[in-house]
Amino acid sequence: MQAETEQRPHKVSFYVDKTEAQVVMKELSSRLEKRGLDVKLIYSGGMDLDVLPQGAGKGQALSYLLNKLKTEGTLPVNTLACGDSGNDAELFSIPDVYGVMVSNAQEELLQWHAENAKGNPNIIHAKERCAAGIIEAIGHFNLGSNTSPRDVADFVECKLDHVNPGYEVVKFYLFYERWRRGEAANCETYIASLKASCDPTATFVFPTGVEKTLHECIYAMKGCYGDQKGKQFRVWVDRVLSTPTGSNTWLVKFDKWELSGDERCCCVTTAKINAKGSGGASDGYTWVSVQQKWLEGYEKKDTSIWLF
Repeated sequence: MQAETEQRPHKVSFYVDKTEAQVVMKELSSRLEKRGLDVKLIYSGGMDLDVLPQGAGKGQALSYLLNKLKTEGTLPVNTLACGDSGNDAELFSIPDVYGVMVSNAQEELLQWHAENAKGNPNIIHAKERCAAGIIEAIGHFNLGSNTSPRDVADFVECKLDHVNPGYEVVKFYLFYERWRRGEAANCETYIASLKASCDPTATFVFPTGVEKTLHECIYAMKGCYGDQKGKQFRVWVDRVLSTPTGSNTWLVKFDKWELSGDERCCCVTTAKINAKGSGGASDGYTWVSVQQKWLEGYEKKDTSIWLF
């Protein structure tokens, strides 16, 4: 048996060598059935055997969630199930769900696919491993952008499909990181592009309460080109949530993180973003306002060099 920490009120887990797994599962299933137990056996990772009630498992959980969302009128437009081991197989049996097995998927999942879903066009075995395989599937099924912002060399020239206000936020802060690290070209074209993406009256409220225009902030950033070159400096955003507040207006809430040396700081940030022109989001976005407040415990010691 596996350690006590791996046991649950409705799950019993064992270690079984994969060379004996099929024999053990067949015999165990027969014995439990004779005792009147309606259970399912799930083998994964080349060693883990779980005994669960027939009504339990990832597949039933996903099915329940989708049915609940449908009842509430909030069913997702698309759902993508991603897996790499045998305990993920049930996810791929739910109707109207896309599925991807990453290239480094365990043998038992590949075997399940060969026996049960080889002809299903909604389930693919990705060429890429881990998260890259998931991104590959997003592109394969046309579910959204399958290009990571960090793979985009030039944000001004690059035009991507499936952009959204959240992507606009990620793109901006990634460029900000590259600018401070001296990895983007120091040219006026980039500064002009940033200014063009901001409403002339757009404001930025710092976590200290100081308010400036976004154009003033961009001007200050211009003077900091390459000041973090060769140093430990990274910027990223987390928990990005875009909420439409009108036909062409969104509130985007996110955590903005900044790592400088050994200091890691974070601001809870709210941005108001509008779609440009009459073409909607396809014409790009305009920043209208940004407001930040420190995440407790992650305040910056020297706030004079907090730019965005």
